[in-house]
Amino acid sequence: MDPTAVTESLQRTAASAVELAKRLGADQAEASVSHDEGLSVTVRIGELESVERQRDRGLAVTVYKNRRKGTASSSDFSPRGVEDAVRKALTIASFTAEDEYAGLADPELMARDVPNLELHFPSGLDVDAATEIALRCESAARAFDPRIENSDGASVGTGEGVRVYANSHGFVGGYPSSSHSVSCSVIAKSGSSLERDYWYTAARAFEDLDDPEHVGREAAARAVRRLDARQVKTKIVPVIYPAELARGLFGHLLGAIRGTAQYRKSTFLLDALGETVFPEFVDIEEDPFIPRGMGSAPFDAEGVATRRRMLVERGVLRGYLLSSYSARRLGMQTTGNAGGAHNVIVKPNAGTLAEIIAGCNEAFVVGELLGQGVNPVTGDYSRGAAGFWVEHGEIAYPVNEVTVAGNLKEMFQSIVAIGSDVDLRGAVRTGSVLIDRLTVAGG
Repeated sequence: MDPTAVTESLQRTAASAVELAKRLGADQAEASVSHDEGLSVTVRIGELESVERQRDRGLAVTVYKNRRKGTASSSDFSPRGVEDAVRKALTIASFTAEDEYAGLADPELMARDVPNLELHFPSGLDVDAATEIALRCESAARAFDPRIENSDGASVGTGEGVRVYANSHGFVGGYPSSSHSVSCSVIAKSGSSLERDYWYTAARAFEDLDDPEHVGREAAARAVRRLDARQVKTKIVPVIYPAELARGLFGHLLGAIRGTAQYRKSTFLLDALGETVFPEFVDIEEDPFIPRGMGSAPFDAEGVATRRRMLVERGVLRGYLLSSYSARRLGMQTTGNAGGAHNVIVKPNAGTLAEIIAGCNEAFVVGELLGQGVNPVTGDYSRGAAGFWVEHGEIAYPVNEVTVAGNLKEMFQSIVAIGSDVDLRGAVRTGSVLIDRLTVAGG
């Protein structure tokens, strides 16, 4: 893929759709256009199992007329295909109800400069090279321990694409990006105990991925550690979320402070702006401009310039995640979060996961969460789990078939440590989290 040529072509398509919509009577219009290419290779038991090639493109046109909104999509970028999509959007708008909050973001908020955030790194991998990497990963996992009984396989995924957005304020912007990953899943056996676990690495640039052998060994080690798990009696104890699972805790926070949840009154943090929702040591920042960051973006899905800001400062909630629509519903201004948050950074106040464990006389370390038992309106939290029991600062044995239960508002307030072992594989960057008291319900 030639990123410059593709970006320019998509910009012409998006701009032509917006221009046509205005000519055909729209008061305002916007268009999003995308082009994606990718390769995914999976091996299992030392043999190539599957090869998938992806090549997708799409156009979404939204028009506003008399405060009525219509959206249509297409994969046909020809002049006729674009015109059909625009006319369909206008037809749909004629049937929708008026909405005083509908419309584009304000023109003065559009991104003026689009910095190079180093988001595009083609891997250059062909099927043979990707297969060789996957085989190295799985081989390392299978050789790690004789208790590795079977394999679900190892996969290498590599993809790149371009997103372009244009609207009738005259904004046209787009940039290429890439994402690459290596993953492995294996099964360990000991007597009648059979456990599966996995590991993965992900980054914008292939060179930033962990070695495939490391990924395989980590997947195997995680599976072996879970063998011969015990059950425990119900207790209220400290609970430790390793970094890869702690991301989910802060994901619940982001869901609760989205503008949609606020104006629909469907959040356990309703009208919580300015309230203390975490202990005083907790700072959470949004930084869209981290080079190679998985959540980096110079503008949001409405062309609004993104910006660095504090979401939580000294435990106090300082900002919501607002699009222009949700902002208008709340009588506020968009925060440049149409489409989601950008690199949410939870600042640490403690050491690594091992150091956090060493500081606990008794605790439960979550290894896996099961089910969807979280109520976003009340904050009630109840998740099936497996993991490890800590005694006297050391992991004593694996545990399964328990339930971790609490309420997110109380859980946030009960955080006593955020680790320095920050996971960089997603848009939320956090280390391990220690919550002082949670119910771990067992047999």
